[in-house]
Amino acid sequence: MTGTLGHDGSFEFPILVGDIGGTNARFAVIEHAGVATSEPQIVHTADFATIDDAIGAAVLTKLGVQPRSALLAVAGPVNGDEIALTNCPWVVRPMGMAATVGLRDVVVLNDFEAQALAVVALGDHHVEKIGGGEALPHAGRAVLGPGTGLGVAGLLRSGGKWVPVPGEGGHMDIGPRTPRDYRVWPHIEPIEGRVSGEQILSGRGLVNTYRAVALADGKAPVLATPADVTKAALDKTDPIAEEALALFATCLGRTAGDVALMFKAQGGVYLAGGIAQRIIPALKAGNFRAAFNDKAPHSEWMADIPVYVITDPLGALAGLAAYARAPHDFGVETEGRRWRS
Repeated sequence: MTGTLGHDGSFEFPILVGDIGGTNARFAVIEHAGVATSEPQIVHTADFATIDDAIGAAVLTKLGVQPRSALLAVAGPVNGDEIALTNCPWVVRPMGMAATVGLRDVVVLNDFEAQALAVVALGDHHVEKIGGGEALPHAGRAVLGPGTGLGVAGLLRSGGKWVPVPGEGGHMDIGPRTPRDYRVWPHIEPIEGRVSGEQILSGRGLVNTYRAVALADGKAPVLATPADVTKAALDKTDPIAEEALALFATCLGRTAGDVALMFKAQGGVYLAGGIAQRIIPALKAGNFRAAFNDKAPHSEWMADIPVYVITDPLGALAGLAAYARAPHDFGVETEGRRWRS
C-alpha cells in the first residue's frame, strides 16, 4: 500500500469509477482522457457475492473494458486492507483486485466524500434549490444524503484545491424539540439506547418514524416500506404518513442546519440520494427550511445559506470522474487508502 500519487499524480487509463452503496453499486469507465465517461452500469449489491464479481459482470463482461486503475467510493469508513461496508455484506480487498479483476491501482474513498467531490462537478441543471440566498464561490460546502443510511461530508477550499472531508455524521444523536416530538420519540426504535440520525433520516428511518407517529396516538401502523410511506404522504391518503414525512423533513432540516454550522457552509448545503429527490415537494412545504434556519443566535445568517437537492442520481460518479481526470485540482488524502500492485 502507498499513500502517494504516482509520478505526475495521475491515474493510468482506463480508469474505473464506482459508487458502492448499501443497496446499489454504480460503475463507469473512463477509457482515456479525450473521451467521455462510459454509460453507467447499475447493479444490485444483493445479486453478487463480492464486489469483484460485480465488477467482472458489469464492467469486464458487459462493457468489455479492462480497467487499470479504480476509484471506488464505499458506504463505510476506510481503514485497513479489508474494508467492510456499513449496510452491505461486501468486503473490499484492494490488494487482491489485481488477481481478481486486473486492477493495478485502487483508491477507496468514503461514498459521501465522492458526493462532496460531485458538488463542484455538477451543473445548475443537476440541482434544485430549496430556499436561501446565493452561494459564495469558494466557501465551505456540505453534503447530506438519507438513503440506506445517512451520509454526511464537507467540502472545503484550501491552497487552491477542493478538499473533501469525510465522516460518520449520520450517527450523531438526534433528539426531540417540540411537545409533539416528546410524544413521538419514545416510540422510535433506538440502537443501544440512543436515537441517531440514521434511525430517522434513512429509508428504514422513515418507516421507523411512521410507526412511532402511529403508536404515539395508539394507532396500528399499516405501511411497511419507505416507498409506501412516501407515496401515501405525497398523495395525502394517510394522515399518519403525512405527519411522518413532515417530521422527516423537519429533522432533515435540523440536521442539515447543524452540519452547515459545522462547516460554515456558505457555499451551500447539498442533499443527495434518491430519497431527497423523491420528497422535493415535502422539502418545499416550508418546515424543512424553517428547521434549517432555526439556529439562534445565527438564524439570520442561516437564512442566507442555499440548500440544493442533487437531482442527478449518478452525482457521485461525476465527482469521482472529475477527480480521476484532474487529481491535482483536489486535496484528496490517499494515505492508507491507495493500493498499487
